[in-house]
Amino acid sequence: MDRWLGDGGMPIIDLVGGALTGYGVDGEDLGWVAGTFSPTDLACNPHGVTQAGVHSLLLDAAMNFAINAALPGKARTRGTLEMKTECMRPALKGDAFSLRGEVVRMAKQVAYGEAALRDGEGALVSRATGTFLLHRPAPDPA
Repeated sequence: MDRWLGDGGMPIIDLVGGALTGYGVDGEDLGWVAGTFSPTDLACNPHGVTQAGVHSLLLDAAMNFAINAALPGKARTRGTLEMKTECMRPALKGDAFSLRGEVVRMAKQVAYGEAALRDGEGALVSRATGTFLLHRPAPDPA
């Protein structure tokens, strides 16, 4: 997982000003990821406000990374099945934000995640919930 820190393996995350900076697994074997976001020109409309799709991009990546952090062996997320994003405050170009994604529940075939973007004072800027399809390879018969 360390190799995916930074842009999460998706160059667009870096281009819009995002970075994944740390991850782990809590006491319930549920994963989490932390990151930062400082909106670039590419992330914003002509008025310097981050476009809602960029919020969704970052929040989706955070939930996905958190889930992968908790999966054992070669198990991985296969895709986002459903996602809801809410933008409550504007994220202005050049401002600094923190990003956090967490696993809410891990089942056999799907996982549920949530993620949030917060400003420097900790106020909620945007949040998302999502459901992700999992790929769990069959164990080796050896």
